[in-house]
Amino acid sequence: MVGDVILPDHDMLVNNFFARYDADMKIIPTTLKQAQEFVREHHRHNRPPVGHKFSIGLVDDNGALIGVATAGRPVARYLDDGFTLEVNRTCTLGDRNANSMLYGAIWRAAKAMGYVKCITYTQHDESGASLRGAGWVKVKDLPPNNGWNAPSRPREDIGSAGVARVRWEINCA
Repeated sequence: MVGDVILPDHDMLVNNFFARYDADMKIIPTTLKQAQEFVREHHRHNRPPVGHKFSIGLVDDNGALIGVATAGRPVARYLDDGFTLEVNRTCTLGDRNANSMLYGAIWRAAKAMGYVKCITYTQHDESGASLRGAGWVKVKDLPPNNGWNAPSRPREDIGSAGVARVRWEINCA
């Protein structure tokens, strides 16, 4: 109670928040290694991210990991202004609303850390429904790129070379 106002307890707030999505899922912290392993095992077209600022997981009501998301510095140097975070990878087992829940949780954590914008990319043929469901906005269609490999710095393809992409963002308006 604050003055004459009765505040709801923390558990009630958390339970009501998760009820908006799916009462059977819960966000948890994960390590980069856990996230990499999950992505390696379940992602349909990308390899695990190499690094991150932080990662989160999503568990079902039995505590089984059903999704992960990793966030780090923007890969595009011109977007790396110190206040922009990139969701480098999300991966789920396909549970309804799981991806939206991960994107929403990453953005809430990013804002709490002082970031003012979050970006991510989808392949051109992906609908972006999970992103729209979490409040993200499509900002740019990008042509296929040549990947990161060059004679002066050989790199393995991570799964995105030659694929048109869409950039999405959410920000503190």
